[in-house]
Amino acid sequence: MPSWEGKSKGNKLGYSIFIFILRYGGVYPAYFLLRFVAFYYFLFSWSSSKPIYHYFRDRIGYSRWKSIFSLYRNYYVFGQTLIDKIVVMADMANKFTFHFDGEHHLHEMVSGKRGGILLSAHLGNWEVAGHLFTRLETRINIVMFDGEHQRIKDYLSSVTGGRNMNIIVIKDDMSHIYAINEALSNQELVCMHADRFLPGNKTLTASLLGHDARFPMGPFLLAATFRVPVCQVFAFKESATHYHFYATEPRQYNGRRNQGIETALQDFVVQLEEKIHLYPAQWFNYYDFWE
Repeated sequence: MPSWEGKSKGNKLGYSIFIFILRYGGVYPAYFLLRFVAFYYFLFSWSSSKPIYHYFRDRIGYSRWKSIFSLYRNYYVFGQTLIDKIVVMADMANKFTFHFDGEHHLHEMVSGKRGGILLSAHLGNWEVAGHLFTRLETRINIVMFDGEHQRIKDYLSSVTGGRNMNIIVIKDDMSHIYAINEALSNQELVCMHADRFLPGNKTLTASLLGHDARFPMGPFLLAATFRVPVCQVFAFKESATHYHFYATEPRQYNGRRNQGIETALQDFVVQLEEKIHLYPAQWFNYYDFWE
């Protein structure tokens, strides 16, 4: 079973230092400091380094030395995506540029007035582009595990103001299902990651990079149950200040429920594997995904 526990590393002091640098120096000084932070995790965070090293070595097929180098680069790019996310969410001055592939698909979902589900993964940094979708003229609801330490969440909320999003927290009492249903009934978009699950959650198995991996059933069950347009969305960092956003053509899963679930899963896995091959360094699942 994947050892992810729904929590992210980091602390309030670390966030506050980087936000101070971002406000008064911009992203490049923050990136410079990040090189040392990434090197620290590279040297001392074996629990997360081991699965990422094996991802590069055994799943991507890199040599031993290229896998080691890619491990450090993975930490560094991951840190950049966190910094970029804060900059965009807080409307800080920046020079980020974006290339959009398939944005018209999202406009079609909105104009169809049926709501829609956007599926993504911990691959790249699509949330950065998501905060620029105010021109879609609909509310975007983000479904997530309540795994961050509350004090960090409160601090980031005070910085960003919670702009351009509504958070739907996954809870044991299943109240998030009603919130998702309400959002879709209001013709809004619902975004969720479809690559992680907590122990005890129902899962589905599919082949990814030639090996079986488990995926949470929930996102694909929702896609088949609500029968609204569904598309996969990803955004990848291609340079220090440039992102490439992808959105697939919306598809509705109208078959019998089990058939719809499997079809939705296969569509997602096809897109996920394609993007992994294009941007292998931006895989940010720091546990044994194929365990």
